[in-house]
Amino acid sequence: MDKFRAYRIDEQDGKVVAGFQELTLDDLTEGDAVIKVSHSTINYKDALAATGAGKILRRYPLNGGIDLAGTIVSSENAELPPGTAVLVNGCGLSETVDGGYSEYARVGSDCIVPVPEGMSTAQAMQIGTAGYTAALAIHRMEQNGQLPENGPVVVTGATGGVGSIAIDMLDGRGYEVVAVTGKATEQDYLKSIGARRILLRDQLDLGKRPMEKAEWAGAIDNLGGDYLTWLTRTTDYGGNIASIGLASSAALTTTVLPFILRAVCLLGINSVDTPRALRLAVWSRIGGDLMPRHLDTIGSRTIGFDELPGAFQAYLDGTVTGRTVVAIT
Repeated sequence: MDKFRAYRIDEQDGKVVAGFQELTLDDLTEGDAVIKVSHSTINYKDALAATGAGKILRRYPLNGGIDLAGTIVSSENAELPPGTAVLVNGCGLSETVDGGYSEYARVGSDCIVPVPEGMSTAQAMQIGTAGYTAALAIHRMEQNGQLPENGPVVVTGATGGVGSIAIDMLDGRGYEVVAVTGKATEQDYLKSIGARRILLRDQLDLGKRPMEKAEWAGAIDNLGGDYLTWLTRTTDYGGNIASIGLASSAALTTTVLPFILRAVCLLGINSVDTPRALRLAVWSRIGGDLMPRHLDTIGSRTIGFDELPGAFQAYLDGTVTGRTVVAIT
């Protein structure tokens, strides 16, 4: 190929600027595999990076997009021959290396995952980093003894990408899922993807004592702050809390009492730097027992590459439900 289009993020005079540019492979960060990108996604992190609302990029310029899926064009890895359908999530995309908002990407083959059998590249991006993060959380929780018979699992930030797919996956595994949301109008949506009960965020009593009445066998938290504190207070003996996000706050004010007296476990979930063996294991489960059953509901939006610049603000405003796929080529 000669030139191709990419949505590139740069910094000029201390301000983030982003837009489409014509690039060649030589303009891209190093890697031993070239991928023709068919689809990417939009995550909250992508919106922060592209608008400058959050410090995501650690170097400039870089192509945006923390997810990509497509087919191998060339590779130095014999296990990834040309034509192989692949995906990449995390691994520094749009942080330290060029991301998925580009018609072609060059990445290290150690970050590349073959798309699970029976899954299309579009479906891989309906899942994307959000679904991978949800699956990683469930995987880690189950490694730590989480079982459906232990009791209900609560998911905060329930209408977002991670929250929505976590609900779907947990329900598919037989868990009783309780969704916490700030969007009262989305209760039918949450029930349709597997939530058994719904709690409205502004109606929660977060409590004040180090431990309140134990209600949850486990939790997946996208909010942080006072809501994560509430989860530490209300999770039952031996329960796992997977900490994924900080949409409310990066702060956590708690005591050691829930961890000592109730043996509550707080699991940090990092989807960017996952070791390769664990990354492959989790994607294998996504193609198997953790395959979301309501992808066409959760990931119902697909936009064209040209529509990308206008799609970020809704994420910053918190008005997005579910997932958005970006059709690159």
